[in-house]
Amino acid sequence: MIRFVLRFVGLLCLALAFIFLVYDGTKWIADGQFYLTSVSTIWSNVHQNSLIALQPQVESFLGARFWQSVIQPYFLEQPAWLVLGIVGAILILLGRKKRKLIGYARD
Repeated sequence: MIRFVLRFVGLLCLALAFIFLVYDGTKWIADGQFYLTSVSTIWSNVHQNSLIALQPQVESFLGARFWQSVIQPYFLEQPAWLVLGIVGAILILLGRKKRKLIGYARD
């Protein structure tokens, strides 16, 4: 059951990544400028209060420096299609079935 949920959420993330890739591509073609939609932009459009509430939580557990040096540049300022694609691929890999061993290879 868990593998099904992981694969389903992974495929959902990959579908969203493709949608955001097409969205950025069409804006690029229409505008003539290279445009990337960041995770923070999408998150603030969907639910601004949860993004604002996340910062004090992370700063209380891991420190303000972690928020500024890790979370913002490596997660929130990245393109949404890239982050969703990586998360989706990881979830699909976690939800895959284990291969059946052939022969005596038990390492």
